[in-house]
Amino acid sequence: MRSDIIEFLDQKVVEINTPNYILGDPISIPHSYQKLQDIEITAFWTAMLAWGKRSIIINKSRELFDLMDGAPHDFILNHEEKDRQRFENFKHRTFQYTDTLYFLEFLQNFYREQESLENAFSRFLKPDDEHVGPALTGFHELFFSLPVAPQRTRKHVSTPARNSACKRLNMFLRWMVRQDEVGVDFGLWKQISPAQLLIPLDVHVDRVARKLGLLQRKQTDWTALMELMQVLRSFDPEDPGKYDYALFGIGVLGELDELGF
Repeated sequence: MRSDIIEFLDQKVVEINTPNYILGDPISIPHSYQKLQDIEITAFWTAMLAWGKRSIIINKSRELFDLMDGAPHDFILNHEEKDRQRFENFKHRTFQYTDTLYFLEFLQNFYREQESLENAFSRFLKPDDEHVGPALTGFHELFFSLPVAPQRTRKHVSTPARNSACKRLNMFLRWMVRQDEVGVDFGLWKQISPAQLLIPLDVHVDRVARKLGLLQRKQTDWTALMELMQVLRSFDPEDPGKYDYALFGIGVLGELDELGF
């Protein structure tokens, strides 16, 4: 791989990974909270809603957590079934009332037994696993393990078992695991290594990666993500997730056509 591409991407990470990034990104929602569990819940649910324009994702997420009285963890733990009726009119694209009800059911069951959502991922991951793939597969199975899990809700929480690139889950894990001095990502989870992170492979990342010759596979799926991550880990084995800022940022900022590679 040409050293000028690595240097270019490293520079883009520095330019884009700044506190200013937070305001216009869905990560601004969990940044509104201080309590670990509030951050986890809002980060997870916001990430699961993250398709479409970022401004709409942010607005819909605010609407959702306002329905939880601005205290998601407390609401999740203590609400009764009748309290769920307030979500009847909440929807975002194909995420409907049925899906909201199941998310509430799973999270209430989980947090009444566990302190942190980290355990729902880390229990499936060994320190020597190359990446978080096993955690994603395991979490999907755990999330839909309740008898009342609707079939339709499965499309909102992806899994590598279906060859999905798991964009939204990988974004959520980046938020919770990755840590640097800038502070965009939270770095609150310590049982998963930043070296194991996979970047969220969306349309922006896909197009830029192909333009730079980092990705050859035509489909945007799990296999393509593995191909791309092999390259990115060669750039920085300890923190490959940082390149999400560069690849996503170039795409969102409309700089793709200006790339001189």
